Amino acid sequence: MGFHQVRFPLDIALGAQGGPQRLTDIVQLASGREERNQRWAHARRRYNAGYGIKSRADMQKVLEFFEERRGRFHGFLWRDGLDWTSRGDGGAPMATDQQIGTGDGAQKQFQLTKRYGAGFDPYLRPITKPLAATVTISVGGMVQPGAAFTVDGLTGLVSFAVAPAEGAVVRAGFAFDVPVRFDTDRLEIELAGFDAAVVPNIPLIEVIGE
Repeated sequence: MGFHQVRFPLDIALGAQGGPQRLTDIVQLASGREERNQRWAHARRRYNAGYGIKSRADMQKVLEFFEERRGRFHGFLWRDGLDWTSRGDGGAPMATDQQIGTGDGAQKQFQLTKRYGAGFDPYLRPITKPLAATVTISVGGMVQPGAAFTVDGLTGLVSFAVAPAEGAVVRAGFAFDVPVRFDTDRLEIELAGFDAAVVPNIPLIEVIGE
C-alpha cells in the first residue's frame, strides 16, 4: 500500500457529505449511572463522495480515480469544504491563527495543529497534510520570512533554521487537506440518463498516520 499525494477531484468533493467521527464506549450501571470511555484520542473523518456526482463526466472522473488508487489500497488527499484552513471562519490563513508551540531556545521542530473549542477542554488536531505554499509562521508576534523555516507537506512538521527563543509563542496559518482512502473495493454505478450517473454510496475514511 502507499499514499498518493494527489487530491480527489475538487468540484466533486465540494458536493459531498461527511464529517468527524469518534468512538465512545458507554456502559450503563445497575444504578442507572453511566461510565464512558473515549477509545480514540483523535477524531476520524468519514465522507460520502457520491453526493457530489452530478453528471456522467463526474462519474468518469471518479471511476478513473478509483481504479488508479486500486480501490481501498492507496490513500490520497481530500479537501473538506467546511474545514480546510487554520481560520475558524474559513478565511485565508494568517500567521497568527494557531499556536503550535512555545520556544525553549533549543527545539527547532513543531507540529502543525488546529485547535477546536475554547478554554474549557479544547481539542488539538494534528495537521499532517498542509499545503506547504500556504504556511505562514510567526514567532513572538513577528511574521517570519520564508528562509527562516521549512514545512514538510507529508507530515506537517515545521523546522526552523534557528530555534525560537525561550518563551516565544510560535503560531501558524495554513490550508490543509485530509488524508483518506476509499472505504470500499466496489463501485455500484447506475446510469440514470444519457449524460447523468447516480452513485448513491462512495464512502471515504480518514487514514491516521499517513
